[in-house]
Amino acid sequence: MDSIDPGVILLAIVALAIFVIAAKGLRIIRPFEQGLVENLGKYRSTVEPGLRFVIPFVQRILKVDMREQVVDVPPQEVITKDNVAVTVDAVIYYEPTDPVKLKYAVGNFIIAVTKLAQTNLRNVIGDLQLDDALVSRELINSKLRQILDDATDKWGTRVVRVEIQRIEPPPDVTQAMHRQMKAERDRRAIVTEAEGDKRSAILKSEGVKESQILRAEGEAEAIKRVADADKYQKLTVAEGEGQAIERVFMAIHNGDPTDDLIAIKYLEALQGIADGQATKIFLPLDTSGVLGAVAAMGEMFRETNSPAASSSGAQSDG
Repeated sequence: MDSIDPGVILLAIVALAIFVIAAKGLRIIRPFEQGLVENLGKYRSTVEPGLRFVIPFVQRILKVDMREQVVDVPPQEVITKDNVAVTVDAVIYYEPTDPVKLKYAVGNFIIAVTKLAQTNLRNVIGDLQLDDALVSRELINSKLRQILDDATDKWGTRVVRVEIQRIEPPPDVTQAMHRQMKAERDRRAIVTEAEGDKRSAILKSEGVKESQILRAEGEAEAIKRVADADKYQKLTVAEGEGQAIERVFMAIHNGDPTDDLIAIKYLEALQGIADGQATKIFLPLDTSGVLGAVAAMGEMFRETNSPAASSSGAQSDG
C-alpha cells in the first residue's frame, strides 16, 4: 500500500481548521434577541435576529434578550411615618429599549435596579402613615414605577410596572389591628341594631299616630254626617210644619170663619189644656174679644130659649 502524500494530509488539516474556524464564526440571533458586534473588544454594530457571521478571534456577538423581564425585590424592613416597622417586598417588570446602553451603561442591571427599588421603597413608604400605607398600594406602585423609570432610562430600559407583594406589620401591631377591627365591627353592629330599634319605634309611633288620626277623622266624619242628618230631619219637619201652618192659615182665611166658630174652637182648646196635670194654666192676655164672643153666644142661647118657654106656657093655659 502506497503511503499518503504529506501534502495531502496537511491540506486536509488546513481545510478542517478553516471549516472549524468558519463554523465558530457563525452565530444565530433568535427573534426576541438583538446582537451587539464587538471588533477586538470595541462595539461595532447591532445586528437583528437571524444567521450572522463574525470573524473568529477578531469579532464576537453579545446577545441581549429584549423580552420583558421580572426582578424580585427581596423583603426588607421599612419604617413608616408613625414609626412602625413593616416588612415590604415587591416585583419589578421592565423591558429593554436600548441593548447598547443595557450592556455597556450598567455592570449588573438586576442588582442595580433591586438596590434602587429598595432605597425608594423606604422613601415612599416612610412618607406614609401605617394605615395609609396598607390601603395605598396603587399610590405606592405608581410613585415607585415613576422613580425607577426615570432612573433606569439611562440604562436603556423602561419600567413597565411595579407591584407591592406585601406590607406586613409586626405581630403585635397585627393583633392590635385585629382587635381594633373587631371592636369597630362590634360598634357598627350595636349602632345598626340601635338604629333598627329606633326606626322600629318611630314606625310604630307613626302607625299609632296615623291610626288615631284616622280614627278621629272617622269619628268626626260620623258626627258630621249624624249632625247633617239631624239638620236635614229638623229642616224637613220645620218645612212640613211651616207648610201645614201655611195651609191651615190659608184655609182659615179662605173659609172666613165667624167669631162664634173661633170662640168655640178656643173653648175646645181650653178644655184640652185643662185636662193636663199642670197646677197652673196661663191664658193669653188678649181675651176681651173672645169673652165678648162668648157673652154674645150666651145671650143668643138665652134669647132662643125664652120664646120656647113662652110658647109652652101658652099651650098649658089653653
